[in-house]
Amino acid sequence: MSDFSSPLPRWLAEDQLPANVDPAVHDWLFDQGSLTRRLTALAEGAFSVEPLCEEWQVLRDDECAALGVPNGSQGWVREVYLHGHGQPWVFARSVAARAALEASGFDLALLGTRSLGELLFSDSAFRRDVIEICLYPAPFLPLEVRRTLLWGRRSCFRRGALGVLVAEVFLPRLWRAAGVDAL
Repeated sequence: MSDFSSPLPRWLAEDQLPANVDPAVHDWLFDQGSLTRRLTALAEGAFSVEPLCEEWQVLRDDECAALGVPNGSQGWVREVYLHGHGQPWVFARSVAARAALEASGFDLALLGTRSLGELLFSDSAFRRDVIEICLYPAPFLPLEVRRTLLWGRRSCFRRGALGVLVAEVFLPRLWRAAGVDAL
């Protein structure tokens, strides 16, 4: 469970990325394609999704702002690891406001070990908003991967009134597998 008493992530636009960031890191952070497909290719097919948490929760203030709902709103929260070769490469947190989700008929609770990203990219009704990045606050990560200075990104996928906010935090094992110097 996350420690929400910690400072919220400070999300930045692409033009706010520090100039000294490795171009390969920039490429991963701002890639407009499916992260699931990219991870599957890097893992030569040895890709899987491990659900960690799927439940109704009060959303963080930064998530409420991105979804355009009042602070303190409830939403569906799904946290997973995206694995390559059985190792966690990415921690992902996806959220959707309860009222919009229930009205949409889109049921995130049925995903199980399927990739949400693959579903969003296969449904042409979803449109992706701009990608934002941050150094993700360590207290918001699961204990087993908790550390500082991990790059994260987020974007909102919208279909009508429904917004699904997807945040992905790139873990050190991914950078090693990709041969990228992330820090």
